[in-house]
Amino acid sequence: QEQLVESGGGAVQAGGSLRLSCSASESIFSINPMGWYRQAPGKQRELVATVTRGGTINYAEFAKGRFTISRDNAKFTVTLQMNSLKPEDTAVYYCATVRPDRPWSLTSIAYWGQGTQVTVSS
Repeated sequence: QEQLVESGGGAVQAGGSLRLSCSASESIFSINPMGWYRQAPGKQRELVATVTRGGTINYAEFAKGRFTISRDNAKFTVTLQMNSLKPEDTAVYYCATVRPDRPWSLTSIAYWGQGTQVTVSS
């Protein structure tokens, strides 16, 4: 049932760091681009970062210079290292994989993780 499983969420003070990890099955990981979304209360779920099978990376503007996405093809995991965290980063973070024939959008996600809460205190 659980195709994607996130871990690493928690509470941190502003300026601190967290590392999120997402594990996937080999079949999913081998063919699908991977990425992270986040959703704060009352706000739309937004794309954070993506990485393709070949290692091409894209970041949302708010993530540039602070967040790093990486992909381990041997362990079938995707990691999101988040540094210099701000209170506005508080959200539920979701691992996701997009359908190979579709662009990244909420209607094109093949699998969602269950979400992991990130809380950044001021």
